[in-house]
Amino acid sequence: MAAETPLFSQAQTLENDEAVREVREIMALRARGSAPMALVRTYGCQQNVSDSEKIKGFLAQMGFSFTEDEEDADFILFNTCAVREHAEDRVFGNVGALKNVKRRHSSTLIAVCGCMMEEEKAAERIRSVFPFVGLVFGTHVIHRFPQLLLRALTEEKRVFERGDDSEDREIAEGLPVRRDGAVKAWLTVMYGCNNFCSYCIVPYVRGRERSREPQAILEEFRGLVRDGYKDITLLGQNVNSYGKTLRTPVSFARLLRMLDEIDGDYRIRFMTSHPKDLTKELIDTIAAGRHISHHLHLPFQSGNNRVLKEMNRGYTREQYLDLIQYAKEKITDLSLTSDVIVGFPGESYEEFLDTVDLIRRVEFTSLFTFIYSPRTGTRAAGLPDPIPAEEKSKWLRELCAEQEKIAAARCASSVGTVQRVLVEEKNPKTGLLTGRTDGNIIVDFAGDPAFIGSFAEVRITSARNWILGGELA
Repeated sequence: MAAETPLFSQAQTLENDEAVREVREIMALRARGSAPMALVRTYGCQQNVSDSEKIKGFLAQMGFSFTEDEEDADFILFNTCAVREHAEDRVFGNVGALKNVKRRHSSTLIAVCGCMMEEEKAAERIRSVFPFVGLVFGTHVIHRFPQLLLRALTEEKRVFERGDDSEDREIAEGLPVRRDGAVKAWLTVMYGCNNFCSYCIVPYVRGRERSREPQAILEEFRGLVRDGYKDITLLGQNVNSYGKTLRTPVSFARLLRMLDEIDGDYRIRFMTSHPKDLTKELIDTIAAGRHISHHLHLPFQSGNNRVLKEMNRGYTREQYLDLIQYAKEKITDLSLTSDVIVGFPGESYEEFLDTVDLIRRVEFTSLFTFIYSPRTGTRAAGLPDPIPAEEKSKWLRELCAEQEKIAAARCASSVGTVQRVLVEEKNPKTGLLTGRTDGNIIVDFAGDPAFIGSFAEVRITSARNWILGGELA
């Protein structure tokens, strides 16, 4: 039987509360303006966005207001992503640019956190190359952020903190959250990953799987519905394996059914979903749900079995296609999106063409496509990789061209239909309202801004590759 996941202790809560009070007092005196200002910049996935919302919740408790201007900020935090090399290079470049900000405003505290800081090499580079960064912490200690910030403000040395094995297993409930919007919300249901795909750094920087208790998730979800959020996305590195670490295991399908029973006008989404753990029970739950979106993000990464085995994905091309066929039979208006890696070490052009063939068979609404990026510490980083980058880029263009044709045809098939669209904002350039269908496709249409934050029935009148145009029905 799996051990029960420990919660944030009362002693830790009291330590945070005391740190919040002390930071508030310090920043009231230290701020350059009438109130301390914080800039939080997030790189990477939705889980990073969710983490940043918790950090901003703490900062709000400490009396901070928020800015997007580095010149106005008393505290600057970059929350980083380690999934691809390009993302890390962007972070290092942008952190380096803060040197001049620190020179002009010596009292500004600069911090870096997130997945990159769980990589020893990246954290050491921050330590040695960027001496003006005063606070560095990893993904496992976000719940102690007030204490870390207090140390950075009061100690004469720089603060570097990463999680240990005990914190890796800990889930802190009841943290404050300052959400970025009023229409869409992220709700984490589990942390970490046990899959160890050969190309992926996530299990090393996010740790092993830990699931939140269902009652804690239900309580947070009910609060979001009460607060008027209409699009609630459940987050996890692999939501399909939710519940395995609980004392009383609960499947992800069961969790979805419990959430779907809550009264209200809302839509449930979830990501990311791993094919090897996707069950027919989950597909049936989506089909029968009242509020569950008919959009499934199911990364397949490669359409070739040899490459899938090298990736340690745990399924075959045939198994993936069988799941898709079952899902399409049960959910006739299903919208499918996926992730694809092009140019995995040792992949041949013929094997790449198996991926192109798979996207033709499935007919995805859209794809997130990437050229393979080696991550130090993963098994794939040590594999021979003879294909030059220029050739991989050519393959990527070929794949994207094929997907554009598929997406255009799928969108064109929506013309003339009436879609239930969640209106999210007004486009300042076009003056049109922008929202998303149940299948997560963007729709632009003319209408009263009073529709923002609510559902509208929209007749689709035009289609581009992955954006629809319409009019109120």
